[in-house]
Amino acid sequence: MNDMRAALHDSYGPPEVLYEGRVPVPVRKPGEVLVRVHAASVNGGELYGRAGKVRLVTGRRFPQRTGLDFAGEVAEVDASVTGLRTGRVWGILGRSSFGSAAEYVSVRPRQIAYAPENVTLTEAASLPAGGTTSLTALRDKAGLRAGERLLVRGASGGVGSVAVQLGKALGAHVTGLASVKNSDFVRELGADEVLDHRTTPLAELDRYDVIMDTVGTEHRLLRTRLAPGGRLVSIAFDIDHPVRSIGYLLGSAVHGRQRVRFFSGNPKHDLFAELTAYVERGDLRPVVDTVHPLADIAAAHRALEAGGVRGKQVIRLV
Repeated sequence: MNDMRAALHDSYGPPEVLYEGRVPVPVRKPGEVLVRVHAASVNGGELYGRAGKVRLVTGRRFPQRTGLDFAGEVAEVDASVTGLRTGRVWGILGRSSFGSAAEYVSVRPRQIAYAPENVTLTEAASLPAGGTTSLTALRDKAGLRAGERLLVRGASGGVGSVAVQLGKALGAHVTGLASVKNSDFVRELGADEVLDHRTTPLAELDRYDVIMDTVGTEHRLLRTRLAPGGRLVSIAFDIDHPVRSIGYLLGSAVHGRQRVRFFSGNPKHDLFAELTAYVERGDLRPVVDTVHPLADIAAAHRALEAGGVRGKQVIRLV
């Protein structure tokens, strides 16, 4: 076992720059776990990485990899690792580290946990990034409480579809902003109300205790829709106006009564384990839009980039 299949790109550009190639199997370092990846999902940050919009982070060395979260099975464990000898696992490579769309990954034990037993690994691959992000945003950053009003912007997407479910599990009254064609789908996830994002001006929204924004634009306007003591949590910034967008986020985190919480997730083992419990209790279910073989990685990126997806685009390797 010297090399493996992996999604690669030799330049920045549209989805078509992606292809299935071969790279060396990662060498497991001391203290790491080698995981045979069954499936990985496509996340928004990977689109920016592939397009070259964050090249200050991704650099100019090619070929580059894609893929952030994954689900698979333990293939090899360093002797110093305890508690993760065999079995089904899921996790995330780490902040701004791409490469999970491949047959193997080598990770620290803190980056993974046992995957839920009541879903397939293909289904499970849709949840690590969106699930840990939503749990951190709603519970830890916003402190969402039972009975509060929650607005999820982008409620049908990979993160939003999870946030709707977790919002209900935490006891909130959940309103989703989504397209008309996805309104019934968002209600099936548990939303109490769904608003058409195309015909509902943000300035005319009700006031909410917590707003979770997965889009990254109009933060100033969204902030005006907060009730007294309300919290806006954003997991994205305006990639077309990054300096202005990030500057506003940083400023609003310090000044004003209604602050904006912005964060870049880097979850650890305990958070993955909590996510597993949510799935096994039935409070959270995977939402998979389409399953693609690795050779169709460009199609998966193209679909997510086009918008309107329900849940995740998943890449199946096994």
